[in-house]
Amino acid sequence: MTVSLGIDFGTSGARLVAIDTDRNVLWQGSVAVSPENWRETLFKLIQSVPNPVKARVNRMAIDGTSSTVLICDADGRPICPPIWYNDRRGKVALAQLKSIAPAGHAVISATSSLAKLCWLASQPDFARARYFLHQADWLAFHLHGKLGVSDYHNALKLGYDVESLRYPDWLERHAYRPLLPQILTPGDPIGSILPQVASELGLAETCVICAGTTDSIAAFIASEVQSPGQAVTSLGSTLVIKLLSHARIDDVQSGIYSHRYGDLWLVGGASNTGGAVLRNFFTDRELAELSQQIDPSIPTDLDYYPLLTLGERFPINDPNLPPRLLPRPDRAVDFLAGLLEGIARIEAQGYQKLAQLGATPLAAVYTAGGGAKNQVWTKIRQRCLQVPVRVSPQQAAAYGAALLAQTSS
Repeated sequence: MTVSLGIDFGTSGARLVAIDTDRNVLWQGSVAVSPENWRETLFKLIQSVPNPVKARVNRMAIDGTSSTVLICDADGRPICPPIWYNDRRGKVALAQLKSIAPAGHAVISATSSLAKLCWLASQPDFARARYFLHQADWLAFHLHGKLGVSDYHNALKLGYDVESLRYPDWLERHAYRPLLPQILTPGDPIGSILPQVASELGLAETCVICAGTTDSIAAFIASEVQSPGQAVTSLGSTLVIKLLSHARIDDVQSGIYSHRYGDLWLVGGASNTGGAVLRNFFTDRELAELSQQIDPSIPTDLDYYPLLTLGERFPINDPNLPPRLLPRPDRAVDFLAGLLEGIARIEAQGYQKLAQLGATPLAAVYTAGGGAKNQVWTKIRQRCLQVPVRVSPQQAAAYGAALLAQTSS
């Protein structure tokens, strides 16, 4: 029986999951990450896998944070520190991007990969740059040895046309085009692991390294959602929804964009509401105890829009939208019920917005993230969504990356 490895690289931690051909988890582990030791972290993580498991590994894929990027020299050495996914220094390039990219394009954002590349072009050592890579691309290079290879999930915010599967003409004409990576389908084989790396890590030289994906899509893959109309809501610090749809929906005014997902589209958006709002008012223990006192079948009369600060991305894209958290009931349990219902209502509005714009209507929701554990909240959400709401049996992005490697062609 063969084994597939999935590796999820985040901002502070890296996680690994090994699965067999029946998708059973054989091993999982994690290590801390810092920008100075990505390669060392990757190797340490793989070396931690027990030898009997490593001996059967035949495929591997890596996911990384979307739009975390770096420029490298001809040998793959970073020219400057990586720029993280949420870094907004690319805002200085927005006027430039608006002049070359179609209106409303995903690259016209301060945090897009292309905006960061434009900022990097103004730096003193940029002349030495030969490759512009995403986090997952650079990590995989240290395994297969091929520079300048990426996938169309990571490349969406670089400007790659995920519908026609090519760089658009406006980007082909750009001065930075020689730095841009070759784009593969996520999960496609890139090549076998380098012999010297295989020896160092204790892997077979026949192990194939596959094109990766982003962390959020790897988490979606982990849910094993396959049918249009099914969706995954991530209830972490923020609320993120992804719906599998026949139709592609891109609406920058509503904070919506689509990733290609085989022959379908993964449509969604991210709201600023979520668990961070709840933890601003309650401890984890209070959330658990008070939730048990709520009757999820009875609506509150509170019309909350739970935010911590001004500004919302989706389903309302308004940087000045104020939080709506009044009136405040005397009882803490009533306040919590109003918050849970308010977040559930925003989730429902998000899926309604997707349907209004032409996405496949919602049929079922799978839930990932810390909020998935709250059964009372699940029942409130089901009342608001009017579709079955289930907890995803697997939620780890590393598990999704392992599945991606296992099911690739």
